[in-house]
Amino acid sequence: MSRSPSFSVKPELASEVDEKSLQQWVVAFCIIRFDLEQGQLIEECYPPGALTQSEELEVSFSSFPDSVSQNHNRSSIHDCIFFFRIKRHKAPDILNIKSSEIVEVDNKISSQKPIGEAVQESNCQNNYDSRFLYGFVFNRQRHDERLKRGGEQKSVVILSHSPYTSVFRPLLQIMGPLYFDIGNKALNYIAAYVSKWPVPVPGQQVELPIGNASLKVNLPPSHSLPSDNGFFEDSASSLAPLLPSNLSIPQGLFHDSDLFGTFRGLLMQLWKLWELLLVGEPILIIAPTPPQCCEAVAGLVSLVAPLLFSVDFRPYFTIHDPEFAKLNSLKEGSSFPPMILGVTNLFFLKALRNMPHIVSVGSPTSNSSRFTLASKGLPGGIPCQNEGFGIQHLSFRKFTPANFLNAVKLRRDGPLCLMTEHKEAVWTNYAAVTKPDTSILNRLIDAGLSPRVEESMSVVNNDILRRHFLELTTNFLAPFGPYFRANTPSEASSPFADPPPLPSFNAEEFLSSLSARGPGKFLQKRMRSNWLDLYRRFLNGHNFLPWFQRKRAVAEQEQYKLWRQARVKTNINQLIRTMSELEIVDSFNAIERHLQGEMQQYGIANEDTEAVSEKLKKDLKIVFSVLPKDMQQLLIMNPERASLLQENHECSDLPKHTLLPDGVVSSA
Repeated sequence: MSRSPSFSVKPELASEVDEKSLQQWVVAFCIIRFDLEQGQLIEECYPPGALTQSEELEVSFSSFPDSVSQNHNRSSIHDCIFFFRIKRHKAPDILNIKSSEIVEVDNKISSQKPIGEAVQESNCQNNYDSRFLYGFVFNRQRHDERLKRGGEQKSVVILSHSPYTSVFRPLLQIMGPLYFDIGNKALNYIAAYVSKWPVPVPGQQVELPIGNASLKVNLPPSHSLPSDNGFFEDSASSLAPLLPSNLSIPQGLFHDSDLFGTFRGLLMQLWKLWELLLVGEPILIIAPTPPQCCEAVAGLVSLVAPLLFSVDFRPYFTIHDPEFAKLNSLKEGSSFPPMILGVTNLFFLKALRNMPHIVSVGSPTSNSSRFTLASKGLPGGIPCQNEGFGIQHLSFRKFTPANFLNAVKLRRDGPLCLMTEHKEAVWTNYAAVTKPDTSILNRLIDAGLSPRVEESMSVVNNDILRRHFLELTTNFLAPFGPYFRANTPSEASSPFADPPPLPSFNAEEFLSSLSARGPGKFLQKRMRSNWLDLYRRFLNGHNFLPWFQRKRAVAEQEQYKLWRQARVKTNINQLIRTMSELEIVDSFNAIERHLQGEMQQYGIANEDTEAVSEKLKKDLKIVFSVLPKDMQQLLIMNPERASLLQENHECSDLPKHTLLPDGVVSSA
């Protein structure tokens, strides 16, 4: 892996780093060296002070493979790129929501900050999840028998709050070799370019200049990204349970992961794995190398798009992670927390031997991108499944005694058989509801033996698989659509009144209603008769509540915007003509409340806040002018209200009133 000869940097940019702008993309750049006597050492961290001491330690341990690769010549260089995810020590504790609180979803949402206030405060807050830190690693192992232990290791690491693999992987392909060419100056060069990038906009394609090159990438959509502040920039289209027309735009995290290449030997198991991810089950993924390991975790997370994936996932997990001590101390029979752990160290097979679902992927050979295509049809219903799919022949191998004996052996030996020989397999007792879609598998294309053809065919196969699982997830979530439907003001109602609440949700009522009407044609032919059990497990799992609350919050934000727009467009003179005196008083109070809300947000809210405020002031004075004199006198006894009514006298629609010192309204 080497830097392109055409890439060049401009040295004059080295001193032009805007650290505030840099933080929108990157927390820090680190150079980490493996020292034979002291272990992992951070040689350089820019900007300094970005990490706590404990975070520096975690980043250091997570930035190296568990062992030096042995598949190289005595004098050679081996580069690899992978990424990890760790918890930030400065971050607030994650709210632990119990499944028993499902029925109280509406109470939880209504107890949050008023939606209008949350919308208007959004522009001055960061909308990323700062509880986790993503580390993108360019690791170089240099084998040289003249050195101690025959070699050395160094890693170039980009740390970010954002899981932008589509950005940081290609950036590392430039930055890693550049560092080994020119040293620490590379950090300043790259930081200078990154600090001049535009603000990241989720769900958009962005062009990011770097030297004389440019990265053209798609960022994951906002509905797939957790947020710290409770405000979400999800578009209204994300509310509709429909398959998007343009599938080149990412619909979830890690849209660029090689789903087909990673799970090529386990394609028949993808539907079972999809269910395990959907309901938030803990999964241990074992691979020979960190790149294969993190690619497998990323691929699985991408399977459930467009669902907000709320289960903790670690693309590359080591025994030095603080979470390992907690997992290792779990008592016999205790349930594992919902986590997706990617590991390469076989010690985890013994330490976490009670993990309910274990997946083994990848190849220990030096060319890890190639997998055997031989079909291995095994009888269903056994704890170990490693059925492949014969893409070349597009058929299943018939049952043979040898295959049956291999299946029995895998079941008997369990995952510990990986200690002697790496095999691709899934160990689980989970009985899936969804049936593998052989029509999708039949569309996959065999790459043959050419690496160039393989790469292009892998892109096609990934698109086929990703589209199918996107459609599968979208149809599964479709029955929840009515609970996210924003209401618009009707012609007979006043836009100044409070909008009606969204439909309330009760888990048992939902399941009963769904049982009566069925899951829909798409799911009906792909799921077994016990399909309702999958919905029940989903409601009790760890993905449902965060996703449901997120969708409700987005629906309320959308409803707030619709009603706000309706207030601006309303002709107040026409509206109050048919109102009774009591309704006019209610309208006055409602307009005043909305006006105060807008005025509190001057300078930090929507660009049209001032214009909306002026419109509401005029409406307030018009409504005030038609009220009886005694009511007017009563209302302007409040000094703040009187001040509002005195402003904007130039309003042409307003009859001229004068506020006398004794509080009496005089008409001109």
